[in-house]
Amino acid sequence: MASAPLASANAADPSSSRKVFTIGTRKSKLALLQTDLVQAALKAKWPEYEFKIHSRETAGDQNTTIALRDFTTKNLWTQELEELLVAGHVDLIVHSLKDVPTLLPPSCTLGPMMDREDTRDVLVVKQGLPYKSLADLPAGSVVGTSSIRRTAQLARRYPHLKVTDVRGNIGTRLSKLDAEDSPYACLILAAAGLLRLDLQDRITAYLDSQNAGMLYAVGQGALGIEVRKDDRLVLDMLSGIGHQETTLACLAERSLLRTLEGGCSAPLGVESEWVRGADGSSKLRMRSVVVSVDGSESSEVEVDGSVDTPHAAEEFGVTVANALVAKGAGKILEEIQRNKQASQ
Repeated sequence: MASAPLASANAADPSSSRKVFTIGTRKSKLALLQTDLVQAALKAKWPEYEFKIHSRETAGDQNTTIALRDFTTKNLWTQELEELLVAGHVDLIVHSLKDVPTLLPPSCTLGPMMDREDTRDVLVVKQGLPYKSLADLPAGSVVGTSSIRRTAQLARRYPHLKVTDVRGNIGTRLSKLDAEDSPYACLILAAAGLLRLDLQDRITAYLDSQNAGMLYAVGQGALGIEVRKDDRLVLDMLSGIGHQETTLACLAERSLLRTLEGGCSAPLGVESEWVRGADGSSKLRMRSVVVSVDGSESSEVEVDGSVDTPHAAEEFGVTVANALVAKGAGKILEEIQRNKQASQ
């Protein structure tokens, strides 16, 4: 896919004279596919406008050898694109929401979000091996993941398994798994990426709180569309393709993470669902867990709340965070931070 030329957009002009909009994205196959989804939705809703795509690599794309937990910055996947957005060279950016730091540049915000893909993690077993679940894997089996959240939850539930970092895009990680000399018995990946890439045949098992004791990352399965705060026209267009339940649930999850000040590397898992009451009303139920890296300590809660506005979503995230802290999450996170600082 060719990138759109970088013509400067007039960020301050809210009038309908703007007819061409540039969407920024990373260059990976999955990022481009996700951007195509947003572009198609915008074109269908707003056929009078033209939507071009500009792609570029980010720091996270350029360095695939350092473990994610060892980076000192949280905006690995977003900074270069945000600089283009702030400068007015692109009008919106499409991210995997789970990669977006909870604190954005002061002039930027997230717009309404489209309907979420499957939120769960999945088990992907090396081709030719007979295992059907994490519980099936023999002691010492190597699980590939660079996520501290997954590492901690695996240590808590499956201490007999060994976790080893694996980096790269989905295709690269699958190739590393299937290589004849691969050390990995399996990978844990997000279902959404595999489903969007039409790789659902590689999914061995879906992982959730019920069948594997695994909770997913904040924002997983959702697309975060970042815009300039003062760009009313683009925000209005995104409202036309947004999905309210996805937007509110993701805002609540991000508020939870922001309140705990864990950033993208915190071993925080969530699981959100909308629960319908007998009177027809809906409440957001959020399960959440913070686990020490070695799996020995954990804080876990389940909270229901009435969430019908972005403000209510932000408040609900704070409520869930406070419930976790009351059960010991603060101590776990402080210890992780001390250990990280000591190793730098």
